[in-house]
Amino acid sequence: MAGIRAKLIVGPIPNADRDATIRAFLAATTCYRILLRPLSNDEGVGWLATMPDLPGCTGDGETEIEAIEDVRRAALEWADAATRDGDPVPPPAQNAVAAE
Repeated sequence: MAGIRAKLIVGPIPNADRDATIRAFLAATTCYRILLRPLSNDEGVGWLATMPDLPGCTGDGETEIEAIEDVRRAALEWADAATRDGDPVPPPAQNAVAAE
């Protein structure tokens, strides 16, 4: 399984390096495990998607596909915020299994 290479990050990442990190992360988002569950009527109906490797990264949608698309967009925002703060972006779990 392909992953992104992590480097030790000390302080804010320069813009060019941050952009490269975000591009690499975008390519890797298909390797991150996504958990889906239906939302209850109290939660607004539809689907909730989470990426457990990225704490707090969630998305939702009326359909499973919309929820997955939303959580992938949220993952990009998550990675952008992390790199702006000088925090590393964790690689995808090595034991994740992809459905075919």
